[in-house]
Amino acid sequence: MTESVVVRTATEADVPGLRAVANHFRLLGRWPVRPDFLDAERDFGAVVVGEVNGTIAGFGATLPRGKITHLGDLFVLPDRQSSGAGRMILSRLLPSGAPMMTFASADLRALALYVRFGMRPRCPLLYLSRPGSGRGSARPSQSRPSQNGRAARAGSEAPMGAALAGPESDRFAPGARDVDAAVALDARISGGERAATLGWFAGLPGVTVRAAASGYAFVRVAGDKAVIGPAGGDTPQDCVEAVLEAADACSGADSVEIAVPGTHPLLPLLLDAGWRIDDQDTLMTREDFLRLDCYVPHPDLG
Repeated sequence: MTESVVVRTATEADVPGLRAVANHFRLLGRWPVRPDFLDAERDFGAVVVGEVNGTIAGFGATLPRGKITHLGDLFVLPDRQSSGAGRMILSRLLPSGAPMMTFASADLRALALYVRFGMRPRCPLLYLSRPGSGRGSARPSQSRPSQNGRAARAGSEAPMGAALAGPESDRFAPGARDVDAAVALDARISGGERAATLGWFAGLPGVTVRAAASGYAFVRVAGDKAVIGPAGGDTPQDCVEAVLEAADACSGADSVEIAVPGTHPLLPLLLDAGWRIDDQDTLMTREDFLRLDCYVPHPDLG
């Protein structure tokens, strides 16, 4: 029997089916309560569902960043992955000839599909965590470089102040001025402006923002787990400093997570400081528009 595949923009009525696919792939571990990144994709980007024989079998979603399209999600249930739904979803989502990026999983079929849509592998994207009590400093003992130089997670919401006691929490107070400065820095460093998405993220429970003249970092604590990103700096050193200060501020979290491009000078520093690699994707772009030594993405928001 020939399978009937329909690809269309997601509606409110599709949310249960869409979230069922997301839960099958354990995508929401960093987001214990709504709103979550799926809500952000519906509000600020585009979400497309693929129906096979009348049932939602997969979905894809993007978030805009200026002229860049970030493909955040492409998931098709295992028993429908030969239906052509994934290719049809991408054809609906991705603008022809425009700059785009994604984090490709270890599924070689997906990586090949992204290549056929014009993207190329740039470097590994490594998902690191600092395990244990998290009470120690994130900073390695050796000197840092000069300026030249999706696993499942769970937890419950808790206010940031519960995890960040002491003077560090004051430096990360989520003031409007810090958010505006971080949004401006992110637009310059990440390749495009996304004020609506980052403004939404900054307003979520547990999110704090640090912004200096040349570096910034967003941090979210949910329960006893923290996630750093997006973060960046005008130079590799600025980015390193922003991330290490953010990690130091998470001293009360039992684990801290971060996604680091494999070419970033942070990678050896964090590994030497006791962080571990938990998972790996491949960072892919259509054009080489990212300074991969100056930027640390959010694992879900890019």
